[in-house]
Amino acid sequence: MLNFKLILNILGRLIVLTGLLMLTSAIVSFYYHSPDLNAILISSAICLVSGFLLHILTRKSDHVPGKKEGYFIVASGWLVISFFGMLPYILSGEIPRITDAFFETMSGFTTTGASILTNIEGMSPGLLYWRSMTQWIGGMGIIVMTIAIIPYLGIGGMQLFVAEVPGFAPDKLHPRIKETAKRLWAIYVLFTVAEIILLYAGEMPLFDAICHSFSTMATGGYSTKNASIAFYDSSYIHYIIILFMFIAGTNFTLAYFTLKGEFKKVIANEEFKVYSIGLIIAAVVIALVLVLVMGFKPSLAFRDGLFQVVSIVTTTGFITADYDQWNLFIKIFILALLFVGGCAGSTGGAMKVGRHLLLFKNTITEFRRIIHPRAIIPVRYNGKVVSPDIMSNILAFFYIYIMIFIFSTLLMIALGLDFNSAIGSVAATLGNIGPGIGQVGPTGNYAQIPEFGKWFLSFLMLVGRLELFTVIILFTKAFWKK
Repeated sequence: MLNFKLILNILGRLIVLTGLLMLTSAIVSFYYHSPDLNAILISSAICLVSGFLLHILTRKSDHVPGKKEGYFIVASGWLVISFFGMLPYILSGEIPRITDAFFETMSGFTTTGASILTNIEGMSPGLLYWRSMTQWIGGMGIIVMTIAIIPYLGIGGMQLFVAEVPGFAPDKLHPRIKETAKRLWAIYVLFTVAEIILLYAGEMPLFDAICHSFSTMATGGYSTKNASIAFYDSSYIHYIIILFMFIAGTNFTLAYFTLKGEFKKVIANEEFKVYSIGLIIAAVVIALVLVLVMGFKPSLAFRDGLFQVVSIVTTTGFITADYDQWNLFIKIFILALLFVGGCAGSTGGAMKVGRHLLLFKNTITEFRRIIHPRAIIPVRYNGKVVSPDIMSNILAFFYIYIMIFIFSTLLMIALGLDFNSAIGSVAATLGNIGPGIGQVGPTGNYAQIPEFGKWFLSFLMLVGRLELFTVIILFTKAFWKK
């Protein structure tokens, strides 16, 4: 049986942590004399009191979560913080409907970037900051943050780490999981601060630089402007954001090696090579079509092409151009990119480059096995033999992902969406990308999605962020058996 006292105890701590982080938004509201100050303070107080009471009432619980508790805590934890995280929107009256407020908050924490807002610039500074903060928290993961700062989790923290950062091979930077969590967050903070400084140096206002850096490193895509990054007509700003989107879409273990000067490990990594070369090839293809078919200037075509490719593949979702107005070839090309994703161990969503690479390697290996049926031909990845268990996990992941995509698209069509918008909304939320195609494209939003559709897409965001298994496993018989 699940240890529900332990689960509630850890959820209480997550709620308290959410309330403390929410207080940083109150500082922004106070500085700008924003009308949302009271709503944020009340929301934070509700979080702190509720979380503290929950912790006190369950303080005698067992402090070592098992595998099942790990999955349940992570899945339910993201739901709980989304419900508490939406309070500032509701109490301020800026997003008064619970469905819309929950959608916006879940989209933030899961770093999806899908929005129901039609006038982002009309929001008060405190809420704009909180909106970006939810993405920054969700980028590296609130459970990973909790492991890094709460010592009592001990060895049980490993179960939570694996459940929140599932991947196909979670990397540890230190034998102790707490130290791994600390180092991941240290790298994350370092890159965020670096981007803030560089954007501010490019004459982006400090408030916008902070919010956009939060969203970039989280590969979230929430902007403080209605036109997203297209608002800033600056090649410098665009290329700085491209650079940090690229970094955020890279395995953070490789970022750690880079900072330590171990460049050979980075260059030798197969996933990183495919990720880097693939981005350049895709950007050049789009740029050539823009120049040769649509008559764009080469410099603008390459910049917009590169920006949109990096933004979509890393699942950030920022835009500098309305790619829905580009020709059909590019739109289909971008639709395909919605299923790629960043590297394993990054803040990006979708399927991940590593999984695509291993599936391709396995396919090639199968041809060789057919020709040499008696030979033992393993799949190799970064010079090591890939175990059958990992390949089985990847094949199951792809099957489940495609089945969810097909079923969800049919459901959204049944709810009244046109074909393009149904495909776009499902691919963009399941892949944690944000903008899709159709009415949810780069210049559209999710405001017109039916109410049930918003709740369902919110569920897809959670499933996508936790990479399917952590959530889907809760609906299996095996999970609830003793």
